[in-house]
Amino acid sequence: MTKRQTSKILRFKVFCLENYKNKHRMKGADAMRLFKQYGVLGYLGSCYDMLHSFGAKYLVQDIDEFIRIRQKKAKSA
Repeated sequence: MTKRQTSKILRFKVFCLENYKNKHRMKGADAMRLFKQYGVLGYLGSCYDMLHSFGAKYLVQDIDEFIRIRQKKAKSA
């Protein structure tokens, strides 16, 4: 992966984190903790090619769904 591609993905992750924390009225540290706990950053990076063209509202909804699924799996384990 090139430095430019890595930079694009990092900016995308920050964009998603900022929009998520604003939508849910969270502190940045709390949103980051949640993202780390459920592997959201890895998901955003691995699906960057598909997700980066969507708007903020869709991305926040998608992240919410991703976290819900991860929470259900954690509870059933």
